[in-house]
Amino acid sequence: MTLRAHFDGKVLVPDEPVDLPVNCALEVELKPVRKSAGAEKALTRLLALARQFPARGGVADGAAQHDHYLYGLPKRP
Repeated sequence: MTLRAHFDGKVLVPDEPVDLPVNCALEVELKPVRKSAGAEKALTRLLALARQFPARGGVADGAAQHDHYLYGLPKRP
């Protein structure tokens, strides 16, 4: 079984729920994981998901008029 966890300064904390017997002795082998590998995987999956949706033209003044587009307020002059 491979268990991903992080060290909080005192104990190892599992990153996901685990199904282990309580009070059972375990042998643990530690191996650091490159932080960027997980983030890179997540970004790659997100990019692949975004490519499934058609590109739509946005509004040119979206940043300046965000209150109008988000909340329906009148446009600023």
